[in-house]
Amino acid sequence: MTLALTVFQGRVGDHNDRGFAGASAIGAEWQRWLGLTAATVGTPEAPLNTGWRAELTAATPTLGEMSHRYDAIYSAGQTPVSALTRCAVALATLPVVARYHPDALVVWFDAHGDLNTPESTTTDYLGGLALSGPVGMWESGLGSGIAAANVVLGGARELDPFERRLIDEGVVRHVPVGPNMLEDLDTVVGDRPVYFHLDCDVLEPGLVPTDYRVPNGLSLDELSGVASRLAENAVVGVEVAEFEGSWSDTGAPGDPGPLLTALSPLVGG
Repeated sequence: MTLALTVFQGRVGDHNDRGFAGASAIGAEWQRWLGLTAATVGTPEAPLNTGWRAELTAATPTLGEMSHRYDAIYSAGQTPVSALTRCAVALATLPVVARYHPDALVVWFDAHGDLNTPESTTTDYLGGLALSGPVGMWESGLGSGIAAANVVLGGARELDPFERRLIDEGVVRHVPVGPNMLEDLDTVVGDRPVYFHLDCDVLEPGLVPTDYRVPNGLSLDELSGVASRLAENAVVGVEVAEFEGSWSDTGAPGDPGPLLTALSPLVGG
C-alpha cells in the first residue's frame, strides 16, 4: 500500500475541544511511525454543542474539503489513513470510499451504532447519524453509496431501538464483543476488501481518553486481534476517531502509542 495520511481538525458536532488535540496526537505518532507527512484539513473552532442540523451546516464546508482530499487520495492510487476528531467526519469519507471501492465492507467498530436518522434520533447528536448518512438513510448533502449489506458493526453495545431493529432484522450485521468475536468477524468479512473505522469508545473505558465511556468494551489485545484478521484482506482505508487529547478528569495527556500499536497490522506494521 502507498499510504496518504490526513489529520482532520474542523468542527463537526464536538461536545468539547479535546478531539482536536487527540487527532493531532494520533497524526503526529503516525507521521513518526510511517514516515509520512500529514495533510491537515480544517482549523479547530469552539464547539457549538447544539443539534445535528446546525452542527452539519457549520461543518459542511470543512467536510467538503475532506471529501476532496479523499477523492485526490484515491485518484492517485493511494490508501487513506486518517486521524479524525469525531466519527461524524465519516459523513464525508465514506461516500468517497463507496465511489472508488463499491465492493468494500465498511467495518465500523464503535460502542454505538451511529445509524439513527433525523427522524429516529433520541439525542439530536450529529455523531449518531454518522453512518446512516453514507448508507443513504437520510440526505446529508455529502453523498451516500454505502450499501447496508456492506456494513459490519463491531462492538456496538449502546444501541437505540431503531438501531437494534436494523441489526435484529439483518439490515446490517453485528459482531459483538466476546469470546467468539474473531470467529464471527471472520465469517462476515470473508475475503472482501475492508475499510476500517474505529471509534475509540469501542474500547473498555480507561484505556484511552474518550468522550463516551461504555462498559464491556474491547481490550487493546482484542483490538490487535481484529486488526490482524482484517489485515489478511485488502485494506482500502483506515480512520480513527474519538481519541481525546487529554483525560477529562485529570487533564493528563492521552498516549496514542498503545492504540496505534494495536492497529499497526492495518497500516503495514
